[in-house]
Amino acid sequence: AKNKGATVASLLPHDADIIAKARRAKNGPAFVKTYNNLLIELKNKILYLTINRESKLNALNKETLEELSQAFTDAEQNKEVKAILLTGAGNKAFVAGADISEFSSYNLAEGKELSKSGHDDVFNKIENLKKPVLAAINGFALGGGLELAMACHIRIASENAKMGLPEVSLGLIPGYGGTQRLSKLVGKGKAFEIILTADMINAAEAEKIGLINKMVSQEELINASESLLAKVIIRSSTAVTAAIISINAADDGNQSGYNTEIEQFAWCFTQPDFKEGTQAFLEKRKPAFE
Repeated sequence: AKNKGATVASLLPHDADIIAKARRAKNGPAFVKTYNNLLIELKNKILYLTINRESKLNALNKETLEELSQAFTDAEQNKEVKAILLTGAGNKAFVAGADISEFSSYNLAEGKELSKSGHDDVFNKIENLKKPVLAAINGFALGGGLELAMACHIRIASENAKMGLPEVSLGLIPGYGGTQRLSKLVGKGKAFEIILTADMINAAEAEKIGLINKMVSQEELINASESLLAKVIIRSSTAVTAAIISINAADDGNQSGYNTEIEQFAWCFTQPDFKEGTQAFLEKRKPAFE
């Protein structure tokens, strides 16, 4: 009551600290927001991001895409987050496609904006995120759902997962990077087959052709994903970022992947993690990265 109307900045340091702590206790970490279609939990430096539209098989509508864009932006900026585990609610679907009802009457200009905004705000953002993103594919990953998984750096799927790009059945093509990322992952010939036939493939086939990194039982999906990410987050976060940038440059026709690797390699020498990592190696101990 005494300080009514005052801003935090105008209070005494002790008072401001009390208020700041109270706000954090009430609202949680600054990056955590209440979403209509996403569930978020930060545990052991891994951000668990779950698309929560189980009754719609976690289909991507406009609101969900906007929330994904914001969630990934916040995750990249938050220093407590070292990796992101992306999955879908329930045990039937990762994401069973886009919400067709939202764009069934679109014209040329609207269709172009739909694709471009998806590329810029979500799919390219995930691919170029400076922190590793793993897709835990827990069921159907179709259309925009498979495109979402392919934008992630690593993919692990449960045995019941089914994947495909059925857009040609709707008179469309994949519009969120599917024609490009699938070709890079499985080769041009196999990409033609999957996209032109619109057939689904199972997890075993997806593992065989390199579409996913690993197939596990549904019961082990999250544990296997956590175990893989646990190996990543104990490494140098600056080196992991440099590796992501360099690997992505291999597919970027606007830059030389080799030159990017040279630049990122050199940048690592300027980081405290390089000094700690090399010193720990010479002292025969485990590094304690910042």
